[in-house]
Amino acid sequence: MRQRLHASLTAGAVALAVAVALAGCATAPAASSPEASRPAASAVPLAELNIPSDPHALRGPSTAMLADADVLAPATAPDQSLPATVTSRDLAGDREVEVRSSERILGLDISGSIAATVFGLGFGGSVVGRDISTTFPGAADLPVVTSGGHTVNSEAILALRPTLVITDGSVGPVDVVLQLRDAGVAVVFVDTEPSIDGVGELARQVSAALGAPAAGEALATDLVAGITAKVDEIAGIVPPGEPLRMMFLYLRGNSGIYYLFGSESGADELINALGGIDVAAEIGLAGMRPMTDEAMVAANPDLILVMTDGIESVGGVDGLLESKPAIALTTAGENRRFVDMADGEILAFGPRTAAVLDALARAVYAPGQ
Repeated sequence: MRQRLHASLTAGAVALAVAVALAGCATAPAASSPEASRPAASAVPLAELNIPSDPHALRGPSTAMLADADVLAPATAPDQSLPATVTSRDLAGDREVEVRSSERILGLDISGSIAATVFGLGFGGSVVGRDISTTFPGAADLPVVTSGGHTVNSEAILALRPTLVITDGSVGPVDVVLQLRDAGVAVVFVDTEPSIDGVGELARQVSAALGAPAAGEALATDLVAGITAKVDEIAGIVPPGEPLRMMFLYLRGNSGIYYLFGSESGADELINALGGIDVAAEIGLAGMRPMTDEAMVAANPDLILVMTDGIESVGGVDGLLESKPAIALTTAGENRRFVDMADGEILAFGPRTAAVLDALARAVYAPGQ
């Protein structure tokens, strides 16, 4: 479950003071930092890219960039009926919550997926604040209500006078979120998997809290169809032969945090969709686990996925390889094959998932194009 999986990261990384703000050539452009290697966003179809016959021959870091980072709203306003009684998936057990108003909404989670879904359903105009992971342009000017990483600032929330808070328990402390109920705020917890199927379920659960279930069903259908089509499109460009062995590494150098993301973390879904082998899952890692030298050497990935702020926090690729010799010994380290993507995008399973997969596929198989 999304909230349980993210809770493991919250309990581990956040408790340790993680500060999260969350061209035909066979060689990726060399750079001293991820910023220097950012390719221009491209609208060229994946099938028209110049894909090298052997992706293992690629060298150097690259950055995945969305062609359009914003979240599209439906052309017509959704049908809505409030008040509505919905099931809140509280960590302590399900409970019924009555939602009377969606005039002032907050969507809070560790990946920014909930707020993006609210916008995708057509309720973005009612969102009054954002968590630190909600970074798409349409929400950029909203006040941030999380501090110290993914810690809820209750005063900042109450100052916005929200009528509805939708969360998954991945930001907290959860007790502080629940205290908002005592202040008369409708708080609804959602619970979905960080997966392709979970994207549709998230749309359904969020729309139920908004009193607009038909809009949620329509969005879920569109998103899952779009993601499935994108996965098929990516499969069509993956060169035959041995798949790339990939790993997702979560970095926060200023806090000494190095986590491997394994099965059921969401990273495995990305890697599988990209036609790769998730080597963390292959060696038996589930969820999020602190990186060990032994695990890294045993996994020996060809390519490592990272968050942009994460790789920057360790001094870029050079800093990471210098500080972690075990990573330097891997094939990815020797070839400097790191693909970074913005923290608020890479694991945000929501309306932009198909676009995220597209951007990652370009950075993995056709860097610089």
